[in-house]
Amino acid sequence: MGRQLARRLALPFVDTDHVIEERLGCSIREFFEREGEGPFRDLEASVIDEFTQGPAAVVSTGGGAVLRPENRAHLHERGAVFYLKSTPEELFRRLRHDRNRPLLQVDDPLQRLRDLFDARDPLYRMVAHFVIETGRPSVATLVNMIVMQLELGQAAADPPSHRDGPGN
Repeated sequence: MGRQLARRLALPFVDTDHVIEERLGCSIREFFEREGEGPFRDLEASVIDEFTQGPAAVVSTGGGAVLRPENRAHLHERGAVFYLKSTPEELFRRLRHDRNRPLLQVDDPLQRLRDLFDARDPLYRMVAHFVIETGRPSVATLVNMIVMQLELGQAAADPPSHRDGPGN
């Protein structure tokens, strides 16, 4: 979805997880297994800091990016953040066969998703400028919803022109 949004906005697209994997030369799952979550979160914070400093881009982060206060601050202060909210059940439906997500390699991935949602949802809401309930709309519909929110936000931020004022 981020790729299509970037195309629509004529901006570069950055997936922080892909950047991390390119820099590591291995998958995030392999790095997690070898080094643990802490070193991964350090690298993630560095990449988020780098790509939120400009130039303008559509930046997609991993779900745990909001765990670090500095990431929350950089994301919120340096751009328009959209929280694409899905229920744990919807995420499970989409991710149940994905073996590359280290935090879901457990006996009960649905319960893990519920636990992650409970812990992260308040953080996502804190960082987000906009919350979009994803449900099951198409990618194109979600992109349209985001573009509309950006346009409405920009219209609200633009001051009215002088010709619209009193006496004109």
